[in-house]
Order: sequence, then structure tokens, then C-alpha cells
Amino acid sequence: MPRRSTPDAAIGQRIRDRRKLLKLTVRVVADLAGIHHSTLSRIERGEISADNRFTLASIAQGLRCPVTDLTGQPAAPVDHGDAQVSGSVYETLRAVIEADLQYRPAQADALPITALTHELDLIRDLRARCDYAGATTRIPSLLRGLHLAAYGSERAEALRALVIAEDTASFVVRYAGNPAAACLVADRAQQAAEALDQPVMLGLAAFARSHAATGCGLYERALTIADHAARDLEAHTNLPDGREMLGQLYMTQAYALYALGRAEDAMEPVALAERIAADTGDSDALRLMFGPTNINFWRIAMEADGDSPGRAVEIARGTTPHAVDSISRQFAFYSDTGRALARTGRDAEALRMLLAADRLAPQRMRNPIMVETVRSLLERSRRGTGWTELRGLCERLGIGS
Repeated sequence: MPRRSTPDAAIGQRIRDRRKLLKLTVRVVADLAGIHHSTLSRIERGEISADNRFTLASIAQGLRCPVTDLTGQPAAPVDHGDAQVSGSVYETLRAVIEADLQYRPAQADALPITALTHELDLIRDLRARCDYAGATTRIPSLLRGLHLAAYGSERAEALRALVIAEDTASFVVRYAGNPAAACLVADRAQQAAEALDQPVMLGLAAFARSHAATGCGLYERALTIADHAARDLEAHTNLPDGREMLGQLYMTQAYALYALGRAEDAMEPVALAERIAADTGDSDALRLMFGPTNINFWRIAMEADGDSPGRAVEIARGTTPHAVDSISRQFAFYSDTGRALARTGRDAEALRMLLAADRLAPQRMRNPIMVETVRSLLERSRRGTGWTELRGLCERLGIGS
């Protein structure tokens, strides 16, 4: 009888265990996933790191399961800190479900919108710093407050804040280890945006939904959402933040196209985004951090999981990550560049990048994709330069030697 994966199982082992439960051969699953059977076999045995987002999405499709079944998300809490975050995420999801605009909340005194938007700014700062534990403890009461305010005299301001809050919550829930639940949260952002009926906020809600879909490996869905939203927003770039929002939607299109193996098609939305960025520069509009630097971050992420990890490294060498004032985006730069370097066999350089990412955002470093990259470095390592730092990183991530 096939064994069940243990909670700390490597992704390759989870893939193998799932395949055996379905009584499928390596060749059959590889054909369904569109990859070579030897590649799948080596991933299962741990000879190739299972940290490629695009490949994992294809394998999950072949195995007829969500990507999270292979990555082990959400993980069961193993210490007090994990239990606190898990409980806060649960409360966030409960608040999201309750903040349904189809139902008027029980009568109560609403906080002034200025107090609610001040709290929203604080939570967005926590998100940008990758402090997901801190953000999830504050999001539930904010969502309930904005839901109540949406039925008061400041409805428009409350609805706008609700779109932004639910976009923030979707992002936080995803990176706190619940990517599937992030889709539910993003749908609530869409509901608020439709009630407000403002083009830029509809674009932000679509961005939240497409971003959540990519977290589940649903790239076709992400592309559809971003395509429709970009077309709708193109006529409204005169509105405040409209150009930056459109640029982010173009880059979402590009990323989804790249993930679907349509690299040439992805270059068109990249070019459209670059034209906008040439005018806006590195902007903090809606805290999207859109601009030339962030476009490079997107391109590095695309190439790191695509066919040209060496190209990701080249782009990274010409990019100044701290030009963007967001630890979250800086983490993406260092982590994706580290993965690209690992894929090209430059392990010492990869380790330096991953250590920089870990210093910036240790909570986010515990993502299963990053754990797989570090695990692969450990398995290839020798007791030489960097061994002590690698061993310390492995201990912090719970990876045994």
C-alpha cells in the first residue's frame, strides 16, 4: 500500500506518493504534465530541486490535484508562533466571509473612516515588511469595521478602503501559507470594487484575483482575469493611479503567458508595461511599486522558473533592488535571483542571495519553494566556503542534514 507523505516531506516525495496512490507510472504523469519522464523521475528522487513554480503547476495538473497538495500547504503548526499565525489567518478568513456586502451587518457604531484608513495604512506597512503575523492579527477587525462603514454616510470611501484591505489580506493570507484561501479573499475585493464601480479599483481587485490564481498554479485563469481587466482599464489611464495599475496588469499577463510556455507572446505586455514605466518611473501609487525596477523583478521571476535562469541572473546584475521601498519586493528579487543562480550551478552566489532574502523576511523564507531550493543546495554542498552559513539557514528552515 502506498505510504502517506509525512508533514515535513520534500516536494519530490509528495509527488511520488501521490502518483503511487493514483497507480500511475512516471511516464504517464510526465506525459500529462508535458515534461520528460526522466525529469519527473529525477524530481521524485530529489536529484532535481522541486522549486520550479511552472513545473510544479504542470505536475499538479497531471496528478489532478492542487499545487498545495504537493507543497504541503497550509502546514500544520509546529510551535507557538506557527499556531498564533494559523489562528490569525483563520480569524481573517472568518472576517472575510462575514464581510459580505450582500448582507447588512448588525447595527453598531462605525468608526470614522479616517481611523479605519489609518489602520489600513499600518497593515499595508506590515505587508510591505513581510510581517504577516502582525498583519493577520489586525486585518479581521479592520474588515469588519469597513463592512459596517460601507452602509454609512461614507460609503464610497469605505468601499475603496475595503478593496485595498481585501487585496492586502489576499496577499498576506497567500504568503502566510494559504494560497488557495487567498482566492476567496480576492473575490471579496471584486465584490467591493463592483459595488464602488470605479475603474482603478476594479483593476486592483482583478490584480488581486489574478495574483491569487498564480499562487495556486492556475495561470490560464490568471491570464483571463488580467486580460479582461487590462482592456477595461485602458480607456481610463487619465484617472489617478490608472497608468500604474494598468502596468501591473500587463506584467501579470506577461507572467501568466510565460508560465504557460508562451514566452514570445509575453514580450508584448512587457513592452506595453515598459512604455508606461518610462513615464511613471518607480512609483508608489497604490503601493504597487510599479516602475522599471519592479518590471525587472517580474522578469527575473519569469526567467528563474522558465528556460533561461542565466538570463534572470543577467537582469539581476543590472537591477538595484533597494530602488523600490518594499521589503516584500526586495525579498522577491533576492529569492528569485538565488533560485536562478542555484539552477545555473552557482551555489555559493545563490547562498549569498538566499541569506539576504532570509535576513529581510524570515517568515516568507519558510515558503515550501524556498525550502526546496535550500534543500537542494544542502544536498549538493561540501564542507567548504559557506558551509556554516548554509547549515544555519537549513536549521532555521527546519531542514535536516
